[in-house]
Parts: sequence; C-alpha cells; structure tokens
Amino acid sequence: MSDLLPTLESLINDTDARRPVTLCTIVETRGSTPQCPGATMLVRADGSTTGTLGGGCVEAEVRRRALELMHQGSSALLDYVLDHDFGWDDGLICGGRMKVAVMPFVGDCDLDPWRIALEKTRRREPASFPIDIDHDGKRLRYLVNLEIPPTLLIAGAGHVGQAVARLAVDLDFHVVVIDDRADYASSLRFDPRVKLVIGDIPQSLREQPLDAGSYVVIVTRGHQHDEQAVEAVVRRAAAYIGLIGSRRKSRLIFDDLRALGVTDEQLVRVHTPIGLDIRAITVPEIAVSIVGQLIEIRRRATPLLVEGPIESHSTSDQSR
Repeated sequence: MSDLLPTLESLINDTDARRPVTLCTIVETRGSTPQCPGATMLVRADGSTTGTLGGGCVEAEVRRRALELMHQGSSALLDYVLDHDFGWDDGLICGGRMKVAVMPFVGDCDLDPWRIALEKTRRREPASFPIDIDHDGKRLRYLVNLEIPPTLLIAGAGHVGQAVARLAVDLDFHVVVIDDRADYASSLRFDPRVKLVIGDIPQSLREQPLDAGSYVVIVTRGHQHDEQAVEAVVRRAAAYIGLIGSRRKSRLIFDDLRALGVTDEQLVRVHTPIGLDIRAITVPEIAVSIVGQLIEIRRRATPLLVEGPIESHSTSDQSR
C-alpha cells in the first residue's frame, strides 16, 4: 500500500480519540530536495511523529512550527530554502526550496475525506484527500493523490522469486506469486502481504488481470516453463516483462515463440537477461538487480501527487 497509509491511519485514530495532531505535507518543490511533493508527516502534541519530510534540520523546524500552530488552531504554508540554515549540521545542503502545508486537527473534525481515501486505497482504487490552509488572507486547497501500488506478477516461487517478492512488497508493489508447486508457493515462505496463486503457471498468468501499469517477472524452474510463461503474457499490455536466463537461452525461447506467431515488436518488450547489469551472482544480488530495474521503469514517469493550490474563498468568510 501507499507509504502514506500509516500516516492516514494515525491521523484518523488520533483524531477519533480526540488527541490533537497536525498534518504537514510538502506541496511544492524546486531544485534538489530530500523529498518530493506528497511527502507527509503527522505531528502529535507530545512531539512524536509518523511519516517523514526527509529528515534533518528542516523536518525539526517543521515539527516545531506544527506544534505552535496546533496550539493556536491555525494552519499555514511554510516556505524553506534548503541552504546552510537547514542542512549544515546534517550535510543536507540540497540547495532547493520546498513549501509545506501545515493543517491542524483539533477537537471535532470532519474526517470523511480522509476515511474515504484510506478505504479506497486499501481497495487499490484511485484516492485523494484535501489539505486546506489559510495563507495571505486566502483559503487555499491542495489535493494530495495517493499512488496506487502497481501489480507485480512473479512467475516462479523458487529462491529468486522469493527474494524478489521480499524486496518488492516493501517498495509498494502489489505482489502476486504464481507456481504449480504448493510447497514452494507456501505462506511459510512468503510475506503475508504477498498473494499466492497455486496452479498451472501459463494458465494462471492468463487469468490474472494485466494493464499498462503491470509488471511481470518470469523466474520459473526451467526453460520450458519460462517459454510458456512468456507466451502467456507477451501479447498483453504490461509496463515490464522480464525473463531470467542467459542470452543464448533467450534466443532459443524467442525462436520458438516466433514460430508460434509472436512478433519481433512484441518480443523486444521482454527484458532479458533480466535486471540491471550490476554483475550480480548470488540470489539476493540478482533480486536487487531485478527490483532495481522495476524501480527504474516505474519512475520514468513521475505521478502528479499534489494538485493546487486552488483558492476557495477568503479566510474572513471562513468560520473556524
């Protein structure tokens, strides 16, 4: 799930328990900054936090200002230049600039937008929540979009598949592992966040929904199973298809698939040998190279995580 979920859950739980909190969200950046727009930190009355804005002096300063604004019951748009004042002690002199919207939740608050966003994200549906602040006599609204974890299908529950799944679930992928061996695709071997499918590998791949945002990693136990797995997905939409093995093995598989009618245009989409070229040898190293390539493909397009500001009305018209 989105890395904002723990922050949203804490916001709702603390506010329901009538414990005052302040939501601090990066809404705009310029130049080099430790976090991008959408990064969020929740500050409680005792100074404890959930989430991060990137650490360092600027996060400490945001926490200090958030506590002040919490006691005042006021919101604000904070503007920081990451120079010697905010980074010298920690070596984080990024030279960029970031704006942080600080929104307190004190007393009775309408949490419906945040509850709905949390529920939608848990269902892997598009979701967003508002940030409303007072700034320069105006009421501004930002909309924070929660990133939906992309689906990663791993064909093969062996050692490499297991290691890739272990890394990918912590990197906000929705991981599905497919194998025809129940003792391999076992809950004893995988994180409970991983969905396990036991059945014929190519048939199970065909039954899984795939779209332009899906990823497929093929790491089965043999040449024949790999070939069948590629044939099951290569004609379908996917952001990434990766096949483990040597160049010679891939050439043999591709020759067979051409005989089955797969085009060169379809085959060129397959990343093989799989993973980034980091001279990986061990299973954990191979898993790192594969997941690194997944991240590289995923982050070629940066999602719009914050929209706004939208001026709603002047603060003089807003009853607080």
